[in-house]
Amino acid sequence: MVKLNKIYTRTGDDGTTGLGSRTRRLKSDLRVASYGTVDEANACIGMARIHLADTQPAIDAMLARIQNDLFDLGADLATPDTGEALEYEPLRIIQSQVDRLESDIDALNANLAPLRSFVLPGGKPAAAALHLARTVSRRAERLMVELRTVEGETVSDAAMRYINRVSDFLFVASRAVNDNGALDVLWVPGQNR
Repeated sequence: MVKLNKIYTRTGDDGTTGLGSRTRRLKSDLRVASYGTVDEANACIGMARIHLADTQPAIDAMLARIQNDLFDLGADLATPDTGEALEYEPLRIIQSQVDRLESDIDALNANLAPLRSFVLPGGKPAAAALHLARTVSRRAERLMVELRTVEGETVSDAAMRYINRVSDFLFVASRAVNDNGALDVLWVPGQNR
């Protein structure tokens, strides 16, 4: 259980932060950047939800689950799997979380108009906010991919699948809130030449 009595500890004043494994890393470390960017995507989803709570309760509920799962993903990334025993069972992303996202994507996608061009971020404010969250989640994914290439670092396959599906979900959700694609702003190649 998380218990936060004091917000500032001064332990990070030297530019380091503590991981779930009780080790410390620079705040510029790739692992810290990865879970920090997951947190940023989560905040963007929170901003999108402001526009949805009253108008799209089903999508808002899906996004609420994703926000909670993104904290799970952050906890997963903040506790590197070093093979050493920990004092507790670390929280890890599991396949059922990926499966739930895929199910939600399929449900929303079933009602969408077919795409004939790429979609520009826009339309309703909620759709634009979801596109922003999508791009931040893609950045988190790129950082996680890079982290996996560092010797001695691990990121689970389930975590990689999850972050990839999050951005897919956010794209489909943006189209759903844009009246199932009717209000999508489509890219017109070379329009302004």
